[in-house]
Amino acid sequence: MNNESLLIIDYTNDFVATNGALSCGKPGQKLEPYIINLADSVKKNSFIYLPTDIHEKNDTFHPESKLFPIHNQKDTWGREFYGDLNSWYKKNNSDSIKIIDKTRYSSFAGTNLDILLQERKIDTLHLVGVCSDICILHTAVDAYNLGYKLIIHKEGIATFTKNGQEWSLEHFKNSLGATIV
Repeated sequence: MNNESLLIIDYTNDFVATNGALSCGKPGQKLEPYIINLADSVKKNSFIYLPTDIHEKNDTFHPESKLFPIHNQKDTWGREFYGDLNSWYKKNNSDSIKIIDKTRYSSFAGTNLDILLQERKIDTLHLVGVCSDICILHTAVDAYNLGYKLIIHKEGIATFTKNGQEWSLEHFKNSLGATIV
């Protein structure tokens, strides 16, 4: 994966745990071994970024505050990585494995992700995490518009509904030219 990077998007307690504030539940929980195995298999030869939603307490001006319950608040259990990914990240945190704080659906909106990828001559992105039809989708659209090749790991993404999952996979393939593996 020399010119490739793995993005693990929003795999937090609030989005995945049964009692998370905005959880996709079992479909998201089932991803855990796949995501960790994939990360382990590429960590020596690639950059791994974990773009992770972050919100401030009582931020009523954020557009999501009108759409969703409060979630992924800074310095809370809900924003910690779900399951074994939390300890995996603590063990592997390095210059090539980093969290990217994001405040919008897309991992590129308002972050330095594109600059980091360009500096490292990355041209292909592997996407895993949640939710397929929200943050994965918006990240994929921005990545496509920035000229990145996309590889979507079907066993590594999930969302709230079966229809949302199916629609997003078709959109990745047919509208963004992504490779689905």
